Amino acid sequence: MSAPGRLRHRLVLQAPVEADDGAGGVVRSYADLATIWAAIEPLAFAEQVAAEALGARLTHRIVVRSGFDLTTRHRFKLGARIFRIAAIRDPDESGRFREISAEERAP
Repeated sequence: MSAPGRLRHRLVLQAPVEADDGAGGVVRSYADLATIWAAIEPLAFAEQVAAEALGARLTHRIVVRSGFDLTTRHRFKLGARIFRIAAIRDPDESGRFREISAEERAP
C-alpha cells in the first residue's frame, strides 16, 4: 500500500462485548472503539442460503494504517454494512499498514 490517498472510507472499528444472559449463556454486542480511514476493495461474491433466506456473501480486502491491536474478533462498520474480519496480515512487512480479508453478508 503505497498511496495513502486510497484510504477514503471512514470505518468504525468495533470490539465484542459479552454479557451474561441470566440463563447460563452470553449475549454479544459490539462497542465502537475508533473511526479510521480505510481502503475497501471488493474481491468475490457468492450466493448462499442461511436460515432459509437467500442472501449473498461478499469478500473484501480492507487496508488500514497500523497503530492499534486488531484481531479477528473485531469487526468494521460502514453505515449499515458490517465487515467481519477473517484474516489480518502485514502486506509488505513494514508495519505501516494492515491488509484485512473481510466478509460481508448482504440480504
